Amino acid sequence: MLAAFALVPVQQSYLLQARQMQALSFSVHIPLVCFGIALPAIILYAEWRFLRTGDPLYRVLAQRWTRIMAALFAVGVITGTILSFEMGLLWPNFTATFGSVFGLGFAVEGFSFFIEAIFIGIYVYGWDRLSPRAHFASGIPMALSGITGSLMVIAVNGWMNHPTGFRLVGGKAVDVHPFKALFENSYFWHELVHMYLAGYIVTGFLLAGAYAIGRMRGKWGRYERTALAIPLTIAALVAPVQILVGDWAAREVAKTQPLKLAAIEGLAHTTKGAPEHLLGWYSGGQVKYGIAIPKMLSLLAFHNPNATVTGLDSVPPDERPPDVNVVRVAFQTMVGIGTLLALLAVGYLATLYRRKRLPESAWFYRVLALAGPLSVVALIAGWVTTEVGRQPWVVYGVMHTSEAVTGAGGIPIGYGALALIYVGVGLAVVWILRRLARAPLDLPEGPAES
Repeated sequence: MLAAFALVPVQQSYLLQARQMQALSFSVHIPLVCFGIALPAIILYAEWRFLRTGDPLYRVLAQRWTRIMAALFAVGVITGTILSFEMGLLWPNFTATFGSVFGLGFAVEGFSFFIEAIFIGIYVYGWDRLSPRAHFASGIPMALSGITGSLMVIAVNGWMNHPTGFRLVGGKAVDVHPFKALFENSYFWHELVHMYLAGYIVTGFLLAGAYAIGRMRGKWGRYERTALAIPLTIAALVAPVQILVGDWAAREVAKTQPLKLAAIEGLAHTTKGAPEHLLGWYSGGQVKYGIAIPKMLSLLAFHNPNATVTGLDSVPPDERPPDVNVVRVAFQTMVGIGTLLALLAVGYLATLYRRKRLPESAWFYRVLALAGPLSVVALIAGWVTTEVGRQPWVVYGVMHTSEAVTGAGGIPIGYGALALIYVGVGLAVVWILRRLARAPLDLPEGPAES
């Protein structure tokens, strides 16, 4: 009774705008997280190739990518700071109630951020000031801190989807076990692996896509071939694996969040041997204009074609995700783009293996130029599926989003101001990256290397 009384909905007319404001910040920040996860490791690989072969081309490549990393890290500081303020300003009841549960995770994330900033500074300014091996070693903490920071945020999100490690008494979290809450929830591992693979896919395809555009404009020397091959090969190795991890994640959702699965598939009624619908639009309790595959949903979710899948009508309407089509379209967008990227990766790897060279088809590079932006779309669509599909819960089964939101006014004004800030930040990023791309190359002369 006390817990129910403490977690009453706040009288807030702008709940939807608050959610959209948070979603905007997240959509801007999450692609930068991908670069924070993957780009330091890719740069270290290029520098390791320089140390191993003595070929200065790899040093030039690592130096230029280092400038991109530093610029994107600076932008990530802006967007990450905004996100951290939004957590307290938009959702004060959430942070006040559960801060003791996830506070350790955000504290470690903060320490990781400072360590990453310090070693990025050492790495950027140490190229000509440290010995080659000392400089390479300074990049290892930079890469590891980028991983630990994002790991903690993913752990908190996993806990929000499968809360554990505490008891709620009188509206307060007691008997808190932060380690159990962060690392023993059933969502942690598949969200972690899924996001880290996505980081390498997004970073790899965006980097490779930039050099694919250069090839179409006639820039195709040894530098461009090497700069394209490294991130593309990494992304191509990861993309097919992501499909298997996605299956793992979907089966966990089917087990612990059946209503999210019902929204993803537009399943109105609990069904034994439920069909899978490709495309289509959910309306009137059914998927219209979709392609139905009999019993496929039961097979994919439980590896049993006759398994029973829970429908949306198993709970009252106010306990269901607010917009089934948002979840459905986001999920199908993610899966569709992910499948196309995996096919592109397999074709590239087959050419690389059989012919020992990069593809020569102009169409391959046209598609590759689109693969980078599409990977970002798939990334954001995946998080829309996760977060909107969890609604109306901010902490699944424990606290409604309406109970967490602030009662303050002025959210539409803040929303508009934030959108303008992000437009300005986006234009600044484009300007910086274009200047970095146009910087003259100091390329060594040497024979082409396979």
